[in-house]
Amino acid sequence: MSTLRERNESAWLLPKGPGSNLRLREDMQRYGETDEVDMVIVGCGAGGATLLQRLARAGWRAVALDAGPFWEPERDWVSDEAGSHHLYWTEPRVISGTDPVPLGSNNSGRGVGGSMVHFAGYTPRFHPSDFRTFTADGVGADWPLDYAELRPYYEDIEAELPVAGERWPWGDPHGYPHRPHPVSGNGELFLRGANACGVTAKVGPVAIANGRFGNRPHCIYRGFCLQGCKVNAKASPLITHVPDALAHGAEIRPDSMAIRICFDEQTGLATGVEYVQGGVTRFQRARMVAVAGYSIETPRLLLNSTSPRFPDGMCNDFDQVGRYLMVQGAPQTAGRFQAEVRMWKAPPPEVSTEDFYETDPAKPYKRGFSIQCVSPLPITWAEHVAAQGHWGPTLRRYMSDYPHWACLGALCEFLPLEENRVTLAEETDRNGIPVARFSYSQCDNDRQLMSAAQKVMEEILTAAGAEEVITINRYAHLVGGARMSATQEDGVVDRNCRSFAVPNLLVTDGSVLPTQGSANPALTIMALAARTASVLVQGARRGAPMSAKED
Repeated sequence: MSTLRERNESAWLLPKGPGSNLRLREDMQRYGETDEVDMVIVGCGAGGATLLQRLARAGWRAVALDAGPFWEPERDWVSDEAGSHHLYWTEPRVISGTDPVPLGSNNSGRGVGGSMVHFAGYTPRFHPSDFRTFTADGVGADWPLDYAELRPYYEDIEAELPVAGERWPWGDPHGYPHRPHPVSGNGELFLRGANACGVTAKVGPVAIANGRFGNRPHCIYRGFCLQGCKVNAKASPLITHVPDALAHGAEIRPDSMAIRICFDEQTGLATGVEYVQGGVTRFQRARMVAVAGYSIETPRLLLNSTSPRFPDGMCNDFDQVGRYLMVQGAPQTAGRFQAEVRMWKAPPPEVSTEDFYETDPAKPYKRGFSIQCVSPLPITWAEHVAAQGHWGPTLRRYMSDYPHWACLGALCEFLPLEENRVTLAEETDRNGIPVARFSYSQCDNDRQLMSAAQKVMEEILTAAGAEEVITINRYAHLVGGARMSATQEDGVVDRNCRSFAVPNLLVTDGSVLPTQGSANPALTIMALAARTASVLVQGARRGAPMSAKED
C-alpha cells in the first residue's frame, strides 16, 4: 500500500465519507495567463486527469481546462435518473449517416471527471489481439504499440482506481487487486444461464473498491452508478487522480471551453490554448499542449484550429482528423422471471463473459462481442419497453412488473471505417464556434455482430428460466477520431500520442484508439495517458527538450 500511496494518494486526500476535499480546490496553485506553464491540458476526464496527475507529481507546471463544472458529489449528484442529465454533454451537435448515433448520456461527459463520472464502473482490459486486428483478422488496423507495452500501466491504474473482480481468464489472464463484489439477482441469473449454456462467466471487473479504500467508503449497492456515485465508492478521475494532482501543484480551471489551439508559424509549435470562461475569451501560454476532449470535441477543436500552416485544421495535412470514429454496438436483452429479481440492487456490470470476444473462424463475421449485466433504472426501462411498441396500459403493466426482469447487455466490436467521422457543421455554438457533425454508418460485419450477440443473450436468459425475452438495439462508447498510427498518412499521433505535425502537441484521450475491442475503453484510455506521461517525464529527465519527439 505504501508503494501505491507514493504513486497516487488521492484516496487518502478525500474526507472520510462522502464529499470532496474542498480545501484542495481553494488552495490549489493558480498560474497567471502570462505565465508559460509546462503543459496545458484540454479536458479533465480519464485521459486528461491521469496525465495531469502524473506530470504534477513529476514537478511539471500543469494546467487543465474543462468545459464543465468542478462537481461536488454531495451537492450536485442525486439518486435520480432525470435529475442526472446535467452530467452529460448537452451542447449542440449534428448527427448524420445511414445509422446516426444519438449522443449524450451513453458517450459524453461534462465537468471535471469526464464521462467516468457517469460510467457504469466496468473496467476490463483490451486483449492482446486488439492491437493487431489487421494482421490477425484482416480487418481494422494494427496499433503502433503492442499489449505488452501497456500491461504495466494497466496494472498501475487497476490498483489506483482500484478494480475488484475474479481472476480473468481471457486475453492476457490476470487477477485484480480487490476480491469480487457479491452479486444481485441479475448476476445470479446470468451465472446460472451461462453455466447451463456452457459459457464461462466471471464476476467483475469493476472500478469499485470491495471494502474501504483510503478514506473512500464501501459500495452500498444502491444501483445509481450511472448518475454519479454520491458515496465516492465508484472510481472517477474526480476522486481517483484529481485530488493528488492538486496536492502536487496542478491547477484545474472549470467552466473553461477551449475554442482554439494557437500556433507559431515560425517555430512550428503550439503556443497555448484560447478558451472562454465566464463569457470572456482568455489564453493560456504553454510549452506543450495536450488535447483530451474525447472523440467528438477533440477532432472539433483540431478542425477549428486553423492557420496559414493548417488551413484545413491543425494536424490535418492528410485528412485524418475526425476519421475512423467508432461506437460499440450495445444491444440489451431483458428476460422476465417468475420470482422477483430486483436487478437495480447492485452496480450495473456485475457479471461478464468474454467467451465471444475473439474472431471465430466458424462464423461469417470478424472479431466479436462481450456480454455483461446491465441494470436499467425505471426511465431507461420504460424506453426499453416502449421500443417494443408497447404503450398505454401495456406499458404500465410492464413498468409495474419491473422487479421481475433481468437484463444483459453486449458490447460489439464495430469496425473502424474512414467515412465514419467528425467534420464541422454550419451551425455554431454560443461562442460562435462551428459545432461537430458526426456521420456514422454501419457495415455488414457490424450488423452480424449485433444479431449474434442478441441470440446469445436470449439463449442465456432462457436457459436461466426467463419466460419472455425482449431486446433493444443501442450504441455505447466513442473512440477514434485522432488515431495513433505508424505513419502520418494513416493517423494523427504516433505511438506516444504526439501529433506528427506539431511536435509539442499531444492527444491523450479515447480518440487515439485505432480499434475498440469489445471492452469498455476507460481503463485503456487511462493506461495510455499514464504511459504518455512516463515517456514525457523520462525524456525530460534525460535532458531532451519537451517539444522533442521520443522514439
